[in-house]
Amino acid sequence: MPKNTPAFFAQAVASFVIAMVAVTVGVVALPFDPWVRGFLGLAILYAITSAFTLAKCIRDKQEDSAVTKRVDQARLDKLITDHDPFKPEHI
Repeated sequence: MPKNTPAFFAQAVASFVIAMVAVTVGVVALPFDPWVRGFLGLAILYAITSAFTLAKCIRDKQEDSAVTKRVDQARLDKLITDHDPFKPEHI
């Protein structure tokens, strides 16, 4: 399976950091009371943690299906290897 390149990883981290800084600056700059900004900040943190959890669940599901496919392929390979079309059948 192809792995991410270091440049792609760095770009993903940089994008995440830039997005977090932009949203934080936006919430802090809003002309609202501190409790409203605090609520928005908590909402943003909740959305971020939920996104991480969803991404982890999707990754785990894909990894599980990949393992299952490899096991099924190994079983099929064994059946094909063990099968001899010229072997006489026992009557």
